[in-house]
Amino acid sequence: MKPMVGVMPLWDEEKNSIWMFPGYMDGIAQAGATPMIFPFSSDKDEISHLVRICDGILFTGGQDVSAELYGEKPLDGLVASCEKRDAMETTVLKISMELGKSVLGICRGIQFINAALGGTLYQDLPVQHPSDINHHQHAPYDVPVHEVELIGNSPLYECLQTRILPVNSYHHQAVKKIAPGVETMAFSPDGLVEAIYMPSQKFLWAVQWHPEFSYQTDINSRKIFQAFVDSMK
Repeated sequence: MKPMVGVMPLWDEEKNSIWMFPGYMDGIAQAGATPMIFPFSSDKDEISHLVRICDGILFTGGQDVSAELYGEKPLDGLVASCEKRDAMETTVLKISMELGKSVLGICRGIQFINAALGGTLYQDLPVQHPSDINHHQHAPYDVPVHEVELIGNSPLYECLQTRILPVNSYHHQAVKKIAPGVETMAFSPDGLVEAIYMPSQKFLWAVQWHPEFSYQTDINSRKIFQAFVDSMK
């Protein structure tokens, strides 16, 4: 049977509904797994059951991570978070790690994982970490807009076999202080952490860029999804 991947739902506050970019689902499917969107839930028993029937969990993009999660006050007018999503994903991550499930984070995913594990974030890059690097591109979103440097001997380097990787980029928050037990796998020219992993876990990776937008045209994006799915077999 194919591995099953639980995909964290995107949340539309205005429409009071969940939704999903097809690339998350299709990227997982083309790598050989079956994706399943989780409901937007605060029921810990339901969440636990869903995590247990999955082989891996994908933490997707979306709202800003609540500053309270890493012990700060939000910058006025610059942070749009969803506390219910943060609470749900905190439970999902905790159970996933306890059970040794494979975990991949993308964009908000890297930010959430780092914050939930005890790290901190830049709440707004233009204010707190201004740079000439384009971290918030316009469409089309599958086009690389800057490079990242992979750390040699990191799992991501071993997977992609390149030190310099062109990436797309669409975010205004980012990892600031890295969480305990987490290590960097890539960084941008202006010093931002662009990929992390947790050596103590079977597979816990997260990237700041968007392979779900570029997997159709970029082999390295496909390799990231493939490594995630292969870790479940």
